[in-house]
Amino acid sequence: MHFENNRPFSPLTPALSPLRGEGKRCAAALPIASPARLSRATRFKSPQPPPPRPALERGGGSPSPLNGERAGVRGENDPLRSTPPTVLRLLQPKPRLLQRLAAFLVLAAALITPLQAAEPGSSAVVVYNAKLAESKQVAEHYAQRRQVPSNQVFGFELPTQEAMTRAEFLERLQKPLLQKLEENKLFTFTPATQGAPRRLLNASIRYAVLCYGVPTKITRDTTLVEPEAEKLPAELRRNEAAVDSQLACLPLSEQKLLWAGPMANRLFGVTNSNVLQPTNGILLVARLDGPSAAIAQALVDKALEAETNGLWGRAYFDARGLTNGEYRVGGDWIRSAANSTRRNGFETVLDETPATFPAGFPMSQIAFYAGWYDWNVSGPFTRPVVEFMPGAFAYHLHSFSAQKLRSSNENWVGPLLSKGATITLGCVDEPYLMGTPNIAAFIERFLFGFSFGEAAYAAQASVSWQTTIVGDPLYRPFARRRDEQHFDLEKRRSKLVEWSHLRVIDMNQAALGTTPDELIPYLRELPLTKDSAVLKEKLGDLYWATKQFTDALDTYEQVLKLNPTPQQTIRVMLNLAQKRSVFGPDRAACEIYQKFVQQFPDYPDLLLFYQRLLPLAQKLGKKEEVERCQHEIQRLSPAPPAKS
Repeated sequence: MHFENNRPFSPLTPALSPLRGEGKRCAAALPIASPARLSRATRFKSPQPPPPRPALERGGGSPSPLNGERAGVRGENDPLRSTPPTVLRLLQPKPRLLQRLAAFLVLAAALITPLQAAEPGSSAVVVYNAKLAESKQVAEHYAQRRQVPSNQVFGFELPTQEAMTRAEFLERLQKPLLQKLEENKLFTFTPATQGAPRRLLNASIRYAVLCYGVPTKITRDTTLVEPEAEKLPAELRRNEAAVDSQLACLPLSEQKLLWAGPMANRLFGVTNSNVLQPTNGILLVARLDGPSAAIAQALVDKALEAETNGLWGRAYFDARGLTNGEYRVGGDWIRSAANSTRRNGFETVLDETPATFPAGFPMSQIAFYAGWYDWNVSGPFTRPVVEFMPGAFAYHLHSFSAQKLRSSNENWVGPLLSKGATITLGCVDEPYLMGTPNIAAFIERFLFGFSFGEAAYAAQASVSWQTTIVGDPLYRPFARRRDEQHFDLEKRRSKLVEWSHLRVIDMNQAALGTTPDELIPYLRELPLTKDSAVLKEKLGDLYWATKQFTDALDTYEQVLKLNPTPQQTIRVMLNLAQKRSVFGPDRAACEIYQKFVQQFPDYPDLLLFYQRLLPLAQKLGKKEEVERCQHEIQRLSPAPPAKS
């Protein structure tokens, strides 16, 4: 392992051919439908009545090869990228029509997402560790919430540690599970013939949910000798794997597959989620897990909450700013994912600096996070409270992000779950860069209506490798039409409707280039704006973009009176103080800085605030404030290095 930009970085070689689907571990060719474009809605003539659901072509595309960039997402034949989202332009609203117009705009945006209903619990089996009572409790809770039939919940006596041997995996998990699936007629195989293994003919389930207590990884078996493994690059002559990724190959388990190295996922990059079937060689395996059974159990609750109310919030991406070299692909994935959330109407922050987000970065109301490349959890995620929204996805690209999945402070997966993330992905051991999930492909498909399990496996170039998938695989927050969701939120008088309005604004900006001048009247005349910190902050941003500086500053100050979340408060106060320092008055800027240090005494970068406050206090002749700032700057400044 070497270090790049002061970050530990493993030799994530992009050019390992087995990850391109060229190795001999590929399964037999699987039936995949020819590419077909998904039909898309265009503009509506009138807001009433709502149009019927459109007929969608659910055609699938062939798996995209790993081409060193955004495989599975780019390309003219990819239905997910075939046409830009079509969103009705905002009209100049009149107050009496404003409410109808808002719903109309949401309706116009609704049909760019395929309409696929959430799947029933009968499409999954649930597996728990019979040695752990907590594991069974998590399984029973999930089965009850998702209405999984009782004959599809299985307990096996497994090791209680995170790791298990290959022999334990085969004898205690894979073979017993396969037997249960056949006994309950969930898997039906063709009869074995001389010289040919059995093949899966029919499957009535697609998902397997592993519960807290089921081991996460299979350790290396040094006694296993496979002559075919010698044909692999030296780095891939390893047979350890994530339990999830290995168990995903269960439909092919009777074929003599190579244990060493990754096996090419022939369904990588599909745009038709329906081909992700056991009969096509893949079982969608995920787990309810984390640092505690309570955290694991809550994952399905948060998923169901987001399915009911929607996944709302903001998106944050940390791309490191790499523009060349063999690691650029990781940054490309993250940049492409940021473009996806922005096009889909999420307020999106994309950081291109080499360092990861600092601890003081105001990361409020998180719906999506993806970044890289710190060994252990860092930045805003080390703070006591992280503002994850129900249903939030969080992912940090690192070779060992799930090495200790049940730790709340080591690596990334465990800490992200302990701070409130609902779904995540990680690696239990070194995967090499091209063996990690293509996060761009994942985000694109997830937003497009794939379930978490479908999106996760469509985004992986390889299975029988190192990726673990944590969260409810049936979770599908973007299945509902947006007009239906908006009307439902309004009917229930849910505060979350403010996010639906914000998404209308952002989709018009991203999809059609609607100008801030056109957007301002919509927010200004919307009754909800006056009581919404979320919408009021957006209105301030739009005023600032149109150089209406006085209105912008006044609006930001109004945001602080509307009970924003702590992290939104920090962001708005930082923004307002910096702008007041330039545009004045100085007294107002000084008061904001003073109020900030009083309100957030544990803020991790108070030194910066005192450094900014000091010249203002000096300019205003505030002698006591000057002395206090000088004292705090001296106290908070790092000690000079000792002389040698």
